[in-house]
Amino acid sequence: MMNADINLLIADDHEIFRDGLKLMLSKHKNIHLVGEAANGKELIALAEKHQPDVILTDIKMPLMDGIEAAKHISQTNPGIGIIGLSMYDEDNVIVEMLEAGALGYILKNAEKEQILEAIETVFMGKNYYCPTTSNKLLSLISKSKFNPAKKREVQVFSDKEIEIIQLIYQQKTAKEIAEKIFLSHRTIEGLKQKIMEKMGVCNNVGIAIYAMKNNLVVI
Repeated sequence: MMNADINLLIADDHEIFRDGLKLMLSKHKNIHLVGEAANGKELIALAEKHQPDVILTDIKMPLMDGIEAAKHISQTNPGIGIIGLSMYDEDNVIVEMLEAGALGYILKNAEKEQILEAIETVFMGKNYYCPTTSNKLLSLISKSKFNPAKKREVQVFSDKEIEIIQLIYQQKTAKEIAEKIFLSHRTIEGLKQKIMEKMGVCNNVGIAIYAMKNNLVVI
């Protein structure tokens, strides 16, 4: 865990789920829960009141869903990083959430470490994509209006970096990439880290999405 203090707001219409999140987060002293909402309208009001660093919100909620709330918050408070929480097989609503202004998404049944990584990544202004993202969802995102790279400086990648990006897109492991292009595993990991920093992502899914949205691979 990073040491910076993170003010977090959570939203979900199921109190039991919120309680579970609160219990997990209470063990991390640098994450401060500033409020909890049960629907999108409450979320907008609390976001305006507390100005959190990060919002972790369910996508499907009563009165107003997470998508509409994200649209409003991303327009009125663009500095707040929003993460959508979804159930398995909700690909279309995840895409809508990203188009609404969310910086990332994660499945509700994700491991604790993944939820913490998502919060930290979005806090730093980077995009977070759930590591278990399906090929179907990757395809939907690639065809959507969502393109976070538009907000970032144009990046230039070397021929070697593009080769690695294309192999990552093909779901090759670092070991397989190292063997294929005759570099050490450590060198590949270093180059991969540099690629992720340029893209503003934190895992292979992020690399694949960036590559598809910016024509670095043939889809």
